[in-house]
Amino acid sequence: MAIRQLKETIINQIAAGEVIERPASVVKELVENAIDAGATRIDIATAGGGKNLIRITDDGSGIVPDELALAVSRHCTSKLTDNVHDIRALGFRGEALPSIGSISRLSLKSRTPDADTGFEIMVDGGRMAGPRPTAMNGGTIAEVRDLFFATPARLKFMKTDRAEAAAISDVVKRIAIAFPHIRFSIAGSDRTPLELAAAGSGAEGVMTRISQILGREFRDNALAIDAMREDVRLSGFVGIPSFNRANSLQQFAYVNGRPIRDKQIWGAIRAAYSDVMSRDRHPVVVLFINIEPELVDVNVHPAKADVRFRDPGLVRGLIIGAIRDALAQSGIRAATSGASAMLQSFKLGGSSPAPQPQQFWQGGSAARNANYSLETSPYRPMAESAAAPETFGLAESAAEFLYRPSEALAADMRAGVSEAPPELTTMPLGAARAQVHANYIVSQTDDSLVIVDQHAAHERLVYEALKNALHSRPLPAQMLLIPEIVDLPEEDAGRLVAHAEALARFGLGIEAFGPGAVAVRETPSMLGEVDVQRLIRDLADEIAEHDTSDGLKAILDHVAATMACHGSVRAGRRLKPEEMNALLRQMEQTPGSGTCNHGRPTYIELKLTDIERLFGRR
Repeated sequence: MAIRQLKETIINQIAAGEVIERPASVVKELVENAIDAGATRIDIATAGGGKNLIRITDDGSGIVPDELALAVSRHCTSKLTDNVHDIRALGFRGEALPSIGSISRLSLKSRTPDADTGFEIMVDGGRMAGPRPTAMNGGTIAEVRDLFFATPARLKFMKTDRAEAAAISDVVKRIAIAFPHIRFSIAGSDRTPLELAAAGSGAEGVMTRISQILGREFRDNALAIDAMREDVRLSGFVGIPSFNRANSLQQFAYVNGRPIRDKQIWGAIRAAYSDVMSRDRHPVVVLFINIEPELVDVNVHPAKADVRFRDPGLVRGLIIGAIRDALAQSGIRAATSGASAMLQSFKLGGSSPAPQPQQFWQGGSAARNANYSLETSPYRPMAESAAAPETFGLAESAAEFLYRPSEALAADMRAGVSEAPPELTTMPLGAARAQVHANYIVSQTDDSLVIVDQHAAHERLVYEALKNALHSRPLPAQMLLIPEIVDLPEEDAGRLVAHAEALARFGLGIEAFGPGAVAVRETPSMLGEVDVQRLIRDLADEIAEHDTSDGLKAILDHVAATMACHGSVRAGRRLKPEEMNALLRQMEQTPGSGTCNHGRPTYIELKLTDIERLFGRR
């Protein structure tokens, strides 16, 4: 078959197949054009999930009549200089409008601020008509009807009107977060109207816009981050670990204001929360990365949803470090969603059987009644079986340290004072007042009631103590009687040898063994018997993907987490008042103690105002 030049209409339809995946793609391209034009108000109207109608109205700078024909022509743009690496606008290829016009009925009306009238140009399946005068206010109106009518096969792959309308809303919300100074509105017969009022600029404006989209709950459970490394700045807000979701739909990332979905960034976010969140839960984050355009390539994806950084390791390290620092500096915080769920679970009124007497310590006074016995007393001697099992010597010392009461409290105990010092109620977790069901500590602060899961809390404390012990010095290694040779692709072997010094700190001793193999001479002693071949291959894969050897550290941390789970105070063990208060104080001093190793909350705080509201006092 002879080689021939394709028709312009066919070229545009091919481009549309790459750029215009669904109606939401059209909305994204047109809204980005409006933002690039300096709009402060953008109104979106849709019908039939965007398949029948999409109308974008803005108050931007408009297009002069002589350039309307160029605007709907292929590879014509005002946003790009001769340097393809210096991209400072959201759009730059000049493909969106001609691609949309080749598969739909496109009408483009525009009026500049100094013009007496507007002008309209129409593109029907690739056939251009106009421009001609039209009456309109300043700005631009882009109207798309009968999307994919010129390529009917594409319509078979569209979802329901409701699903397509939801995808459009999601696209607009993602863009709106990065531009809080712009007012957005979405309306149409296929949806519930949505209006996002302009929120101003700066961090407060961004948080206001995020609250408009994610709800006020995010504001109450978010931490601000602002960090910089070399020429890359990271800012935004991240949710505390106990405020999480079942999927990653509420994770937003932006590079120079452009919303992206980049697997490297998602991987860095997951790594930052790996110690404080279960793998099946996802944090809520909004991250803004500002970087010089020359250091990032945004032209690697047809829909510009993916980017490539010149130094991906730098960006990954910045994200992980900034998020972990914010979590460590935030102190101990519980998600407000826990208290809300607790309030919802309470039921008012109704008759119920009389509660049975229960023995527990309260307010430091000895509750005495006829049913008292040594076997049921919370002050009975601790059983030897309650001691933490041996975990290579670290867990025992950690547990002993965690329950060592302060000197002032110990002096009170020796003097026979069982009442908790009143100043403890000013502490974040307050003073322990009771232990219920042999697992939950009830404490009181000046303005709230706190319920602590003793096993989950102590598990986190022991885990952090183990981690500090593990990473404060090189780990012990066990030498293999016969070195194990692992055959690898030459490039994987080279990357492993380059990271040999870092791996040695974790007890893994490797060295080159020819061009395509490594010899493993030592393995971390705490891993016991280990599948060396699998360990080395997994590490090689991670280094190839992220240029880091953190995989071995993650494995060791997982072992420490397992040991902490088995070496911590078990549910069902009764604690003395001084033990409960010591646990609370240690929680306040330990970063990340708001969740256990598995991501579950360690405590719930119920404000006094909420309790009073339950009883109708407010």
